[in-house]
Amino acid sequence: MKISYHGHAVVQIQTNGKTILIDPFITGNSLTDLKAEEVKADAIILSHGHNDHVGDTVAIAKRNDALVIANADLTTYLSWRGVKTHGMNIGGAWEFDFGKVKFTQAFHGSGYTTNDHEIIYCGMPTGILFMSEGKTIYHAGDTGLFSDMKLIGERHPIDVAFLPIGDNFTMGPEDAAYAAKLLKAKMVVPIHYNTFPPIKQDPHRFIEMLEARNGKVLNPGEAIEL
Repeated sequence: MKISYHGHAVVQIQTNGKTILIDPFITGNSLTDLKAEEVKADAIILSHGHNDHVGDTVAIAKRNDALVIANADLTTYLSWRGVKTHGMNIGGAWEFDFGKVKFTQAFHGSGYTTNDHEIIYCGMPTGILFMSEGKTIYHAGDTGLFSDMKLIGERHPIDVAFLPIGDNFTMGPEDAAYAAKLLKAKMVVPIHYNTFPPIKQDPHRFIEMLEARNGKVLNPGEAIEL
């Protein structure tokens, strides 16, 4: 399994001959190494409905005939925009041909803002557990710290946890470091920082805060293999 980071909260997973994208915010993301019109994907998983996470989902899904997996309210909205979807909800899991996906709770918002200044309700925000090839990846999405992260780690031993550290909209470095302690992941990778001025952070300082010394900063385009 190959896992790469592409700025903001964009994560790509290659496993079982498939490519899965999480939160493909590419257009407007100054930190990404990707080009939206060139991205290949068999499936797209979305943590919630904010524009900086839905991003280029519709265009990428239509061009690749990719399946979009998200909470049921968000997938209903996206299906109206002409893409294939699989709706789920918090606590639910489903076995796909590339691996198993389970949604966890997250504490955040989830509204999609249109060009007409409307906000579309997109259901509850989620974290994502992705299981394939005997490995478990946790993408926390956008969230504040919550104590049930300990339960998530106990129920699903995590190989890599992608945690937001930007503060202001999500956990900051201090809370994210405590989240890592609760989750007991083998490796922790910071996400959701430096894209916009309110979430400016030093990811290396975050790594130094981890008690287990198990963090790794991934530059956009950099990958790890499990």
